[in-house]
Amino acid sequence: MGRFVQDQILGMKWLNALIGRGLSALGLNTASRWGGSIQFFLYDVIKITILLCLLIFIISYIQSFFPPERSKRILGRFHGIGANIIGALLGTVTPFCSCSSIPIFMGFTSAGLPLGVTFSFLISSPMVDLGSLVLLMSIFGLKIAMAYVVLGLVIAVIGGTLIEKLHMENYVEDFIRNANSSVDIEAPDLTVADRLIYARDQVVTTFKKVFPYILIGVGIGSIIHNWIPEAWVETILGSNNPFGVVLATLVGVPMYADIFGTIPVAEALLGKGALLGTILSFMMAVTTLSLPSLIMLRKAVKPRLLATFIAICIVGIILVGYGFNAFQNTLL
Repeated sequence: MGRFVQDQILGMKWLNALIGRGLSALGLNTASRWGGSIQFFLYDVIKITILLCLLIFIISYIQSFFPPERSKRILGRFHGIGANIIGALLGTVTPFCSCSSIPIFMGFTSAGLPLGVTFSFLISSPMVDLGSLVLLMSIFGLKIAMAYVVLGLVIAVIGGTLIEKLHMENYVEDFIRNANSSVDIEAPDLTVADRLIYARDQVVTTFKKVFPYILIGVGIGSIIHNWIPEAWVETILGSNNPFGVVLATLVGVPMYADIFGTIPVAEALLGKGALLGTILSFMMAVTTLSLPSLIMLRKAVKPRLLATFIAICIVGIILVGYGFNAFQNTLL
């Protein structure tokens, strides 16, 4: 039953077979490089679009119960590492990319929440949202998806705790610390109809924003899948290169994408022999430390705190990558 859900419901293998038959009926050889690339592209774009719209609708409906002022009240009830854990968990039901998470992070910080808690939220929000769990399940299976989410939350909790212990509050820009945040404003109670309308609008808005990156990601994935020799990928990102995790992490940092754009690249790399942990490190780096999000974050924090945040995330991502590589045979 579990394999059926992964392959036919989440993975939509039936869709791949249907597209293959359709292309063959049009006279295209799907075993050729061009035919295989077209099949891969159409299949992944349609599959990810369906999952994207469904997931955004469900998650946005859940998000409607957690506006910033309510999230602040929830976080305010906890202290110490418990607050970091709750902050990281709240990150799983908030925006899908790091750039969207930063304004909420700024609002929480200016509202007086502990700095470590807000950073736990900032790390987990783009890295381990609920959408990533379902999408990872569709390709890698339940065990890997759960391990990815749990370890992502661990990075968020440890990272926020370390920043809290370093007492870096003075490295937040003054306009954030002295702001009268609107987080305290009470939001009106929403009806079921209001929440459904909100979820629908979020589907449209988010889809318009991320769809170009899906096309780019699937395009890159189709090239890797059908044109890049397997030996090349194995040499650079396989077991023969002990620095593959470090390389994948550093390459991923300057890129800007979200989980929906990186999934097809990860899928293609895995099929070409790249190690699991190396692939997941690349995904974590892209979604958490994209260059545009770091530029936005620099407006809110001073260079020393920004550098500390980057260093904690990179070290955590690299350790997770090597951990996944060590247990790849058990997880796959």
